[in-house]
Amino acid sequence: MALSSVIRSRLETQGFVGLTDTTLAEVEPWLRLSPALCTVLIGVSTVLASVVMLWVMAAIAVMGTLLPFHPFDIIYNAGIRFLVGTGPLPHNGAPRRFACGLAAVWLAATALAFESGAMTLGYILGGVLTAMGALVATTHFCIPSTLYCAIFGQPTKRRG
Repeated sequence: MALSSVIRSRLETQGFVGLTDTTLAEVEPWLRLSPALCTVLIGVSTVLASVVMLWVMAAIAVMGTLLPFHPFDIIYNAGIRFLVGTGPLPHNGAPRRFACGLAAVWLAATALAFESGAMTLGYILGGVLTAMGALVATTHFCIPSTLYCAIFGQPTKRRG
């Protein structure tokens, strides 16, 4: 499996550094799973103006910030990988965890906007977050991870 230098760079910006090309190429498609599931659920939550779903997604994002993996990674690591014969996902680096933290705050702001009756603001916040998630899920380009790297520098820690 070949991994383009652009995709490798985008994944390294998210904190997936020190991995061999073979390892990264094997899991690269599956590193889209959590962002894709989040994007769909955030999009549905926004369309429905579902405050409860937005708070649930905010809690999941907080877990993605505090844990070395995103909760939705368990779907792949505990199940899908055994069906497709691939290795486990690497732990999330600081930039990707930072992105989850930013998403948690954004989701809270979106939920609060809907709760307070600021429907237009809620739809704008939710729509922009959904678009940002779709960008990560489809291209691996993560705006919050890029922001993290601009502030704190590119991750260089060797990983297994």
